[in-house]
Amino acid sequence: MPPRIATRTIGALIVLMAGFALVHVGAGEGVAQVAKAKKSPPAVAAVSSADALPAPVAEMRDGILAAVKSGRIEDLKAPIAWNELPPVISREKVADPIAYWKQQSSDGEGREILAILAGIIDVGHVILPVGRDVENSKLYVWPRFAEQPLDKLTPEDEVQLYRIVPPAMFKTMREKKQWTWYRLAIGADGTWHSFQKAE
Repeated sequence: MPPRIATRTIGALIVLMAGFALVHVGAGEGVAQVAKAKKSPPAVAAVSSADALPAPVAEMRDGILAAVKSGRIEDLKAPIAWNELPPVISREKVADPIAYWKQQSSDGEGREILAILAGIIDVGHVILPVGRDVENSKLYVWPRFAEQPLDKLTPEDEVQLYRIVPPAMFKTMREKKQWTWYRLAIGADGTWHSFQKAE
């Protein structure tokens, strides 16, 4: 084989091998990125303004707030009735949500529950990505603290938390870095999914 041809052949082989190496490294990096993405928690978007809510979510939220403003726990029957199924409010199956909330409320009339709803809605919500349904792929959760790191709160955050959570419970949650107070969840289609303690 002439020297020039041999040199070109060797050069071509070196280029080809380098190409394979780059492809292999690139594929390895791609796999690593996919694995890292799978381990990463879903993105959480914190929103304080109610203006960002889709119409169905805003309608359900307003229905709940109407009951809050009335001071009558019985008025929550209206937004509950908008659902095909009642929202989850306890680990146990509850036949009568109104009676259950009255029982859970320290005043016996459900007004403490209404006050809790008012407080957690007031501090803003987070948007969680759920499922692949284009029209219903988001879950709106109040308060925003329920899905945020409790060990990275600003002084303003802590003031807001003291407004909605008993001090002793706030201290416990900070130590455990876990939200254990009430959590309200409404789907993008306006379905009221739950309102219960996140124990």
